Amino acid sequence: MTTQLWTPDSWRALPIKQQPEYPDAALVSGVERTLATVPPLVSPEEVRQLKKELARAVTGEAFLLQGGDCAESFAEFSEQNLRHFFRVLIQMTIALMYGAGSPVVKVGRIAGQFAKPRSDGMEKQGDVSLPSYRGDMVNGMDFDDASRAPDPQRLVHAYYQSAATLNFLRSLARSGYAALPRVSKWNMDFVGSSPQGKHFGEIVQRINDCLEFITATGLNLDNMEELSEARFYTSHEALLLNYEAPLVRQDRVDGKYYATSAHMLWIGDRTRDPDEAHVEFLRGVANPIGCKVGPSMQPDVLLRLIDVLNPENESGRLTLISRMGSGKIGEFLPPLVRAVKEAGKNVVWSCDPMHGNTIKSPSGYKTRKFTDILAEVRQFFAIHKAEGTHAGGVHFEMTGQDVTECLGGAQAISDLDLSNRYHTHCDPRLNASQSLELAFLIAETLKKQQG
Repeated sequence: MTTQLWTPDSWRALPIKQQPEYPDAALVSGVERTLATVPPLVSPEEVRQLKKELARAVTGEAFLLQGGDCAESFAEFSEQNLRHFFRVLIQMTIALMYGAGSPVVKVGRIAGQFAKPRSDGMEKQGDVSLPSYRGDMVNGMDFDDASRAPDPQRLVHAYYQSAATLNFLRSLARSGYAALPRVSKWNMDFVGSSPQGKHFGEIVQRINDCLEFITATGLNLDNMEELSEARFYTSHEALLLNYEAPLVRQDRVDGKYYATSAHMLWIGDRTRDPDEAHVEFLRGVANPIGCKVGPSMQPDVLLRLIDVLNPENESGRLTLISRMGSGKIGEFLPPLVRAVKEAGKNVVWSCDPMHGNTIKSPSGYKTRKFTDILAEVRQFFAIHKAEGTHAGGVHFEMTGQDVTECLGGAQAISDLDLSNRYHTHCDPRLNASQSLELAFLIAETLKKQQG
Protein backbone atom coordinates (compact mmCIF):
# COMPACT_ATOMS: atom_id res chain seq x y z
CA MET A 1 0.00 0.00 0.00
CA THR A 2 1.20 3.51 -0.80
CA THR A 3 2.35 5.30 2.36
CA GLN A 4 4.23 8.31 0.99
CA LEU A 5 2.93 11.79 1.75
CA TRP A 6 0.37 12.92 -0.82
CA THR A 7 0.23 16.41 -2.31
CA PRO A 8 -1.58 17.68 -5.41
CA ASP A 9 1.80 17.47 -7.17
CA SER A 10 3.24 14.21 -5.79
CA TRP A 11 2.24 12.44 -9.02
CA ARG A 12 4.88 14.44 -10.93
CA ALA A 13 7.68 12.26 -9.55
CA LEU A 14 6.18 9.06 -10.96
CA PRO A 15 5.98 7.49 -14.43
CA ILE A 16 2.97 8.64 -16.43
CA LYS A 17 1.25 7.30 -19.55
CA GLN A 18 -1.01 8.75 -22.23
CA GLN A 19 0.26 12.33 -22.02
CA PRO A 20 0.81 14.70 -24.97
CA GLU A 21 4.35 15.86 -25.67
CA TYR A 22 4.08 19.63 -25.40
CA PRO A 23 6.89 21.44 -27.20
CA ASP A 24 6.91 24.44 -24.84
CA ALA A 25 7.21 23.57 -21.14
CA ALA A 26 7.06 27.23 -20.10
CA LEU A 27 3.71 27.64 -21.85
CA VAL A 28 2.36 24.57 -20.04
CA SER A 29 3.46 26.02 -16.69
CA GLY A 30 1.73 29.30 -17.54
CA VAL A 31 -1.53 27.50 -18.32
CA GLU A 32 -1.30 25.59 -15.05
CA ARG A 33 -0.85 28.87 -13.15
CA THR A 34 -3.95 30.25 -14.88
CA LEU A 35 -6.03 27.18 -13.96
CA ALA A 36 -4.86 27.43 -10.36
CA THR A 37 -6.58 30.82 -10.05
CA VAL A 38 -9.95 30.14 -11.75
CA PRO A 39 -13.10 29.35 -9.72
CA PRO A 40 -13.82 25.69 -9.03
CA LEU A 41 -16.37 24.00 -11.29
CA VAL A 42 -17.93 21.98 -8.47
CA SER A 43 -18.11 22.43 -4.72
CA PRO A 44 -16.98 20.07 -1.95
CA GLU A 45 -20.57 20.04 -0.65
CA GLU A 46 -21.83 18.68 -3.99
CA VAL A 47 -19.05 16.11 -4.06
CA ARG A 48 -19.91 14.90 -0.57
CA GLN A 49 -23.58 14.62 -1.54
CA LEU A 50 -22.70 12.44 -4.53
CA LYS A 51 -20.59 10.21 -2.31
CA LYS A 52 -23.58 9.71 0.01
CA GLU A 53 -25.79 8.76 -2.92
CA LEU A 54 -23.21 6.34 -4.30
CA ALA A 55 -22.87 4.75 -0.87
CA ARG A 56 -26.47 3.60 -1.28
CA ALA A 57 -25.58 1.96 -4.60
CA VAL A 58 -23.01 -0.18 -2.76
CA THR A 59 -25.84 -1.91 -0.89
CA GLY A 60 -28.35 -1.96 -3.74
CA GLU A 61 -30.42 0.91 -2.36
CA ALA A 62 -29.64 3.12 -5.39
CA PHE A 63 -28.56 2.63 -8.99
CA LEU A 64 -25.87 4.56 -10.90
CA LEU A 65 -26.52 5.83 -14.42
CA GLN A 66 -23.36 7.29 -15.93
CA GLY A 67 -23.48 8.39 -19.54
CA GLY A 68 -22.44 10.89 -22.15
CA ASP A 69 -20.09 11.55 -25.02
CA CYS A 70 -17.05 9.45 -25.77
CA ALA A 71 -15.21 12.74 -26.13
CA GLU A 72 -16.76 16.19 -26.01
CA SER A 73 -15.83 18.58 -28.79
CA PHE A 74 -15.46 22.32 -29.15
CA ALA A 75 -17.26 22.32 -32.52
CA GLU A 76 -20.48 20.55 -31.39
CA PHE A 77 -21.00 22.69 -28.29
CA SER A 78 -24.55 24.07 -28.42
CA GLU A 79 -27.65 24.60 -26.33
CA GLN A 80 -29.59 22.16 -28.49
CA ASN A 81 -27.11 19.31 -28.08
CA LEU A 82 -26.92 19.80 -24.32
CA ARG A 83 -30.70 19.97 -24.00
CA HIS A 84 -31.15 16.77 -26.05
CA PHE A 85 -28.51 14.96 -23.99
CA PHE A 86 -30.10 15.95 -20.70
CA ARG A 87 -33.58 15.00 -21.89
CA VAL A 88 -32.51 11.49 -22.90
CA LEU A 89 -30.56 10.97 -19.68
CA ILE A 90 -33.62 11.93 -17.62
CA GLN A 91 -35.87 9.62 -19.67
CA MET A 92 -33.40 6.78 -19.09
CA THR A 93 -33.41 7.63 -15.39
CA ILE A 94 -37.17 7.17 -15.10
CA ALA A 95 -37.07 3.81 -16.87
CA LEU A 96 -34.20 2.56 -14.69
CA MET A 97 -35.84 3.89 -11.53
CA TYR A 98 -38.93 1.84 -12.39
CA GLY A 99 -36.85 -1.26 -13.11
CA ALA A 100 -34.51 -1.02 -10.14
CA GLY A 101 -37.19 0.09 -7.69
CA SER A 102 -34.72 2.56 -6.20
CA PRO A 103 -33.36 6.08 -6.76
CA VAL A 104 -31.06 6.57 -9.74
CA VAL A 105 -27.87 8.57 -9.32
CA LYS A 106 -27.37 10.63 -12.49
CA VAL A 107 -23.74 11.25 -13.48
CA GLY A 108 -22.89 12.65 -16.90
CA ARG A 109 -19.73 12.00 -18.90
CA ILE A 110 -19.72 15.70 -19.61
CA ALA A 111 -18.23 19.10 -18.72
CA GLY A 112 -14.67 17.79 -18.87
CA GLN A 113 -14.59 14.65 -21.05
CA PHE A 114 -12.38 16.20 -23.73
CA ALA A 115 -9.37 13.86 -23.73
CA LYS A 116 -9.00 10.25 -24.79
CA PRO A 117 -6.23 7.67 -24.37
CA ARG A 118 -4.92 6.18 -27.60
CA SER A 119 -3.39 2.79 -28.33
CA ASP A 120 -0.77 4.44 -30.57
CA GLY A 121 0.79 7.86 -30.03
CA MET A 122 1.25 8.39 -33.76
CA GLU A 123 -1.12 8.11 -36.70
CA LYS A 124 0.07 7.34 -40.22
CA GLN A 125 -1.72 8.26 -43.43
CA GLY A 126 0.22 7.32 -46.55
CA ASP A 127 3.82 8.31 -45.94
CA VAL A 128 2.99 10.94 -43.33
CA SER A 129 3.07 10.29 -39.57
CA LEU A 130 1.62 12.79 -37.12
CA PRO A 131 0.64 12.73 -33.41
CA SER A 132 -2.65 10.91 -32.84
CA TYR A 133 -5.75 12.94 -32.12
CA ARG A 134 -6.16 12.83 -28.33
CA GLY A 135 -9.29 14.91 -27.96
CA ASP A 136 -10.03 18.62 -28.33
CA MET A 137 -8.36 19.26 -24.98
CA VAL A 138 -5.04 18.31 -26.61
CA ASN A 139 -5.12 18.83 -30.39
CA GLY A 140 -7.36 18.92 -33.46
CA MET A 141 -8.81 16.20 -35.68
CA ASP A 142 -7.55 17.55 -39.02
CA PHE A 143 -4.56 15.57 -40.27
CA ASP A 144 -1.98 18.33 -40.59
CA ASP A 145 0.97 19.60 -38.58
CA ALA A 146 -0.79 22.64 -37.14
CA SER A 147 -3.89 20.78 -36.01
CA ARG A 148 -2.12 17.78 -34.49
CA ALA A 149 0.41 19.81 -32.53
CA PRO A 150 -0.49 19.57 -28.81
CA ASP A 151 -1.55 23.01 -27.54
CA PRO A 152 -1.79 23.60 -23.75
CA GLN A 153 -4.06 26.62 -24.31
CA ARG A 154 -6.76 24.08 -25.15
CA LEU A 155 -6.86 23.19 -21.45
CA VAL A 156 -8.15 26.69 -20.69
CA HIS A 157 -10.71 26.46 -23.52
CA ALA A 158 -11.91 23.13 -22.08
CA TYR A 159 -12.30 24.69 -18.63
CA TYR A 160 -14.48 27.55 -19.85
CA GLN A 161 -16.63 25.29 -22.03
CA SER A 162 -17.04 22.95 -19.05
CA ALA A 163 -18.13 25.90 -16.89
CA ALA A 164 -20.75 26.97 -19.46
CA THR A 165 -21.94 23.38 -19.89
CA LEU A 166 -22.33 22.84 -16.17
CA ASN A 167 -24.12 26.16 -15.73
CA PHE A 168 -26.69 25.29 -18.41
CA LEU A 169 -27.26 21.74 -17.16
CA ARG A 170 -27.74 23.00 -13.62
CA SER A 171 -30.36 25.46 -14.89
CA LEU A 172 -32.22 22.60 -16.61
CA ALA A 173 -32.03 20.39 -13.53
CA ARG A 174 -33.37 23.08 -11.21
CA SER A 175 -35.94 24.75 -13.45
CA GLY A 176 -38.51 21.96 -13.58
CA TYR A 177 -37.38 20.84 -17.02
CA ALA A 178 -36.92 17.34 -15.57
CA ALA A 179 -40.22 17.28 -13.66
CA LEU A 180 -41.88 13.86 -13.75
CA PRO A 181 -45.08 14.94 -15.55
CA ARG A 182 -42.99 16.36 -18.39
CA VAL A 183 -40.80 13.25 -18.57
CA SER A 184 -43.95 11.15 -18.64
CA LYS A 185 -45.09 13.00 -21.75
CA TRP A 186 -41.69 12.53 -23.39
CA ASN A 187 -41.92 8.79 -22.78
CA MET A 188 -45.41 8.67 -24.26
CA ASP A 189 -44.07 10.46 -27.34
CA PHE A 190 -41.33 7.80 -27.53
CA VAL A 191 -43.90 5.01 -27.36
CA GLY A 192 -46.09 6.64 -30.00
CA SER A 193 -43.46 7.56 -32.55
CA SER A 194 -40.68 4.97 -32.31
CA PRO A 195 -40.86 1.41 -33.64
CA GLN A 196 -39.31 0.08 -30.45
CA GLY A 197 -41.55 2.26 -28.31
CA LYS A 198 -44.62 0.06 -28.67
CA HIS A 199 -42.79 -2.80 -26.94
CA PHE A 200 -42.36 -0.62 -23.84
CA GLY A 201 -45.86 0.84 -23.76
CA GLU A 202 -46.81 -1.27 -20.74
CA ILE A 203 -43.87 0.01 -18.69
CA VAL A 204 -44.62 3.62 -19.59
CA GLN A 205 -48.27 3.12 -18.70
CA ARG A 206 -47.36 1.66 -15.31
CA ILE A 207 -45.12 4.64 -14.61
CA ASN A 208 -47.95 7.00 -15.59
CA ASP A 209 -50.38 5.09 -13.38
CA CYS A 210 -48.05 5.68 -10.43
CA LEU A 211 -47.93 9.40 -11.17
CA GLU A 212 -51.72 9.55 -11.46
CA PHE A 213 -52.06 7.81 -8.10
CA ILE A 214 -49.73 10.33 -6.45
CA THR A 215 -51.76 13.18 -7.96
CA ALA A 216 -55.00 11.56 -6.80
CA THR A 217 -53.79 11.68 -3.20
CA GLY A 218 -53.77 15.46 -3.46
CA LEU A 219 -50.04 15.93 -3.84
CA ASN A 220 -48.91 18.36 -6.52
CA LEU A 221 -46.03 16.85 -8.48
CA ASP A 222 -44.91 20.25 -9.77
CA ASN A 223 -44.54 21.60 -6.24
CA MET A 224 -42.58 18.65 -4.84
CA GLU A 225 -38.89 19.50 -4.93
CA GLU A 226 -37.75 15.87 -5.13
CA LEU A 227 -39.96 15.24 -8.16
CA SER A 228 -39.73 18.57 -10.00
CA GLU A 229 -35.95 18.95 -9.75
CA ALA A 230 -33.14 16.57 -10.64
CA ARG A 231 -29.77 16.24 -8.93
CA PHE A 232 -27.17 15.95 -11.64
CA TYR A 233 -23.44 15.34 -11.34
CA THR A 234 -20.51 15.44 -13.76
CA SER A 235 -17.60 13.11 -14.36
CA HIS A 236 -14.75 12.45 -16.75
CA GLU A 237 -11.60 10.42 -17.08
CA ALA A 238 -8.77 12.08 -15.17
CA LEU A 239 -6.30 11.70 -18.01
CA LEU A 240 -4.50 15.06 -18.30
CA LEU A 241 -3.07 15.74 -14.88
CA ASN A 242 -1.74 19.13 -16.02
CA TYR A 243 -5.44 20.09 -16.05
CA GLU A 244 -6.64 18.20 -12.98
CA ALA A 245 -3.91 19.12 -10.49
CA PRO A 246 -4.21 22.93 -10.78
CA LEU A 247 -7.95 22.62 -10.11
CA VAL A 248 -7.46 20.84 -6.78
CA ARG A 249 -8.66 22.92 -3.83
CA GLN A 250 -8.39 22.30 -0.08
CA ASP A 251 -11.75 22.63 1.64
CA ARG A 252 -11.91 24.88 4.68
CA VAL A 253 -14.63 22.74 6.28
CA ASP A 254 -12.97 19.31 6.45
CA GLY A 255 -9.42 20.16 5.35
CA LYS A 256 -9.51 17.57 2.55
CA TYR A 257 -8.36 18.09 -1.01
CA TYR A 258 -11.01 18.02 -3.75
CA ALA A 259 -10.62 17.82 -7.49
CA THR A 260 -12.98 20.60 -8.50
CA SER A 261 -13.00 19.84 -12.24
CA ALA A 262 -15.87 17.36 -11.72
CA HIS A 263 -17.85 15.64 -9.01
CA MET A 264 -16.43 12.24 -9.96
CA LEU A 265 -13.24 11.22 -11.79
CA TRP A 266 -12.13 7.87 -13.06
CA ILE A 267 -8.94 6.06 -14.10
CA GLY A 268 -8.89 4.21 -17.41
CA ASP A 269 -7.78 0.65 -18.02
CA ARG A 270 -4.55 1.96 -19.60
CA THR A 271 -3.54 4.21 -16.67
CA ARG A 272 -4.44 2.14 -13.60
CA ASP A 273 -0.93 1.01 -12.60
CA PRO A 274 -0.74 1.36 -8.79
CA ASP A 275 2.85 2.62 -9.02
CA GLU A 276 2.23 5.35 -11.59
CA ALA A 277 1.03 8.94 -11.67
CA HIS A 278 -2.72 8.62 -12.29
CA VAL A 279 -3.35 6.33 -9.33
CA GLU A 280 -1.11 8.50 -7.17
CA PHE A 281 -3.08 11.62 -8.05
CA LEU A 282 -6.54 10.14 -7.50
CA ARG A 283 -5.69 8.40 -4.24
CA GLY A 284 -5.33 11.80 -2.57
CA VAL A 285 -8.50 13.62 -3.64
CA ALA A 286 -11.69 13.20 -1.62
CA ASN A 287 -14.02 12.84 -4.62
CA PRO A 288 -15.82 9.65 -5.53
CA ILE A 289 -13.56 7.95 -8.06
CA GLY A 290 -13.94 5.17 -10.58
CA CYS A 291 -11.54 2.62 -11.99
CA LYS A 292 -12.06 0.78 -15.27
CA VAL A 293 -11.67 -2.99 -14.92
CA GLY A 294 -10.83 -4.83 -18.14
CA PRO A 295 -10.18 -8.51 -18.96
CA SER A 296 -6.46 -8.17 -18.19
CA MET A 297 -7.17 -7.27 -14.55
CA GLN A 298 -5.99 -9.86 -12.02
CA PRO A 299 -7.72 -10.26 -8.62
CA ASP A 300 -4.56 -9.51 -6.63
CA VAL A 301 -3.89 -6.33 -8.63
CA LEU A 302 -7.48 -5.22 -8.22
CA LEU A 303 -7.37 -5.71 -4.46
CA ARG A 304 -4.14 -3.75 -4.28
CA LEU A 305 -5.71 -0.93 -6.30
CA ILE A 306 -8.71 -0.88 -3.99
CA ASP A 307 -6.43 -0.61 -0.95
CA VAL A 308 -4.53 2.30 -2.53
CA LEU A 309 -7.59 4.19 -3.80
CA ASN A 310 -9.90 3.49 -0.85
CA PRO A 311 -7.74 2.57 2.16
CA GLU A 312 -10.53 3.32 4.65
CA ASN A 313 -13.02 1.12 2.76
CA GLU A 314 -15.43 4.04 2.58
CA SER A 315 -18.76 3.35 0.91
CA GLY A 316 -19.41 5.60 -2.07
CA ARG A 317 -15.72 6.37 -2.56
CA LEU A 318 -14.87 3.79 -5.26
CA THR A 319 -16.78 2.54 -8.30
CA LEU A 320 -15.36 -0.38 -10.26
CA ILE A 321 -16.42 -0.04 -13.89
CA SER A 322 -16.32 -3.40 -15.64
CA ARG A 323 -15.49 -3.22 -19.39
CA MET A 324 -14.92 -6.76 -20.55
CA GLY A 325 -16.78 -7.34 -23.83
CA SER A 326 -19.78 -9.60 -24.26
CA GLY A 327 -17.56 -12.57 -25.17
CA LYS A 328 -15.26 -12.24 -22.16
CA ILE A 329 -17.34 -11.02 -19.23
CA GLY A 330 -18.57 -14.51 -18.31
CA GLU A 331 -15.01 -15.74 -17.85
CA PHE A 332 -13.20 -12.74 -16.40
CA LEU A 333 -15.70 -10.87 -14.19
CA PRO A 334 -16.83 -13.58 -11.71
CA PRO A 335 -13.37 -14.17 -10.15
CA LEU A 336 -12.96 -10.41 -9.62
CA VAL A 337 -16.41 -10.00 -8.07
CA ARG A 338 -15.74 -12.99 -5.83
CA ALA A 339 -12.34 -11.67 -4.69
CA VAL A 340 -13.74 -8.24 -3.85
CA LYS A 341 -16.66 -9.76 -1.95
CA GLU A 342 -14.45 -12.14 0.04
CA ALA A 343 -12.14 -9.25 0.96
CA GLY A 344 -15.13 -7.29 2.31
CA LYS A 345 -14.52 -4.28 0.09
CA ASN A 346 -17.25 -1.64 -0.21
CA VAL A 347 -17.46 -0.73 -3.89
CA VAL A 348 -20.07 0.11 -6.48
CA TRP A 349 -19.95 -2.34 -9.37
CA SER A 350 -20.92 -0.70 -12.67
CA CYS A 351 -20.99 -2.07 -16.23
CA ASP A 352 -19.43 -0.30 -19.20
CA PRO A 353 -20.66 -2.45 -22.13
CA MET A 354 -19.22 -0.13 -24.76
CA HIS A 355 -15.43 -0.32 -24.76
CA GLY A 356 -15.07 -4.10 -24.88
CA ASN A 357 -17.42 -4.40 -27.84
CA THR A 358 -15.81 -2.09 -30.40
CA ILE A 359 -15.42 -3.59 -33.89
CA LYS A 360 -14.63 -2.40 -37.41
CA SER A 361 -17.54 -2.69 -39.84
CA PRO A 362 -17.10 -4.05 -43.38
CA SER A 363 -17.24 -0.46 -44.65
CA GLY A 364 -14.36 0.50 -42.35
CA TYR A 365 -16.22 2.37 -39.60
CA LYS A 366 -15.39 1.88 -35.94
CA THR A 367 -18.70 0.71 -34.47
CA ARG A 368 -20.49 -1.39 -31.84
CA LYS A 369 -23.41 -3.79 -32.09
CA PHE A 370 -26.48 -3.05 -29.98
CA THR A 371 -26.91 -6.79 -29.39
CA ASP A 372 -23.37 -7.09 -27.94
CA ILE A 373 -23.95 -4.10 -25.65
CA LEU A 374 -27.21 -5.55 -24.35
CA ALA A 375 -25.68 -9.01 -23.97
CA GLU A 376 -22.84 -7.71 -21.80
CA VAL A 377 -25.23 -5.77 -19.54
CA ARG A 378 -27.49 -8.80 -19.06
CA GLN A 379 -24.52 -11.03 -18.25
CA PHE A 380 -23.28 -8.42 -15.78
CA PHE A 381 -26.59 -8.54 -13.89
CA ALA A 382 -26.72 -12.35 -14.00
CA ILE A 383 -23.16 -12.66 -12.64
CA HIS A 384 -23.87 -10.40 -9.68
CA LYS A 385 -27.09 -12.23 -8.90
CA ALA A 386 -25.21 -15.56 -8.94
CA GLU A 387 -22.44 -14.19 -6.73
CA GLY A 388 -24.84 -12.60 -4.24
CA THR A 389 -23.52 -9.09 -4.93
CA HIS A 390 -25.13 -5.90 -6.17
CA ALA A 391 -25.05 -4.80 -9.80
CA GLY A 392 -24.83 -1.13 -8.93
CA GLY A 393 -24.94 0.74 -12.22
CA VAL A 394 -24.29 1.17 -15.93
CA HIS A 395 -21.88 3.36 -17.88
CA PHE A 396 -22.70 4.31 -21.48
CA GLU A 397 -21.21 6.35 -24.29
CA MET A 398 -24.35 8.02 -25.62
CA THR A 399 -25.71 11.19 -27.15
CA GLY A 400 -29.06 12.89 -27.47
CA GLN A 401 -28.44 13.37 -31.19
CA ASP A 402 -29.86 11.20 -33.98
CA VAL A 403 -26.50 9.78 -35.03
CA THR A 404 -25.79 6.50 -36.82
CA GLU A 405 -22.70 5.14 -35.09
CA CYS A 406 -23.79 1.86 -33.42
CA LEU A 407 -25.32 -1.02 -35.38
CA GLY A 408 -28.75 -2.43 -34.66
CA GLY A 409 -31.45 -1.58 -32.19
CA ALA A 410 -35.07 -1.37 -33.24
CA GLN A 411 -34.03 1.26 -35.77
CA ALA A 412 -32.05 -1.56 -37.43
CA ILE A 413 -29.05 0.65 -38.24
CA SER A 414 -26.96 -1.28 -40.76
CA ASP A 415 -23.41 -0.96 -42.02
CA LEU A 416 -24.77 0.98 -45.00
CA ASP A 417 -26.42 3.48 -42.61
CA LEU A 418 -23.27 4.33 -40.64
CA SER A 419 -22.10 6.94 -43.13
CA ASN A 420 -25.38 8.89 -42.86
CA ARG A 421 -24.69 10.62 -39.54
CA TYR A 422 -21.40 9.33 -38.17
CA HIS A 423 -20.30 12.36 -36.13
CA THR A 424 -18.27 11.04 -33.22
CA HIS A 425 -14.85 12.54 -32.51
CA CYS A 426 -13.59 9.24 -31.15
CA ASP A 427 -15.68 6.14 -30.34
CA PRO A 428 -19.19 5.25 -31.57
CA ARG A 429 -22.09 6.31 -29.34
CA LEU A 430 -25.63 5.07 -28.81
CA ASN A 431 -28.07 7.59 -30.28
CA ALA A 432 -31.08 8.92 -28.39
CA SER A 433 -33.43 6.16 -29.56
CA GLN A 434 -30.94 3.35 -28.89
CA SER A 435 -30.18 4.78 -25.43
CA LEU A 436 -33.84 4.80 -24.46
CA GLU A 437 -34.41 1.35 -25.89
CA LEU A 438 -31.49 0.02 -23.86
CA ALA A 439 -32.75 1.68 -20.68
CA PHE A 440 -36.18 0.09 -21.08
CA LEU A 441 -34.66 -3.33 -21.80
CA ILE A 442 -32.49 -3.02 -18.68
CA ALA A 443 -35.58 -2.01 -16.71
CA GLU A 444 -37.29 -5.20 -17.88
CA THR A 445 -34.27 -7.27 -16.84
CA LEU A 446 -34.17 -5.66 -13.39
CA LYS A 447 -37.89 -6.24 -12.88
CA LYS A 448 -37.55 -9.95 -13.79
CA GLN A 449 -34.64 -10.33 -11.37
CA GLN A 450 -36.72 -8.84 -8.58
CA GLY A 451 -39.53 -11.25 -9.42
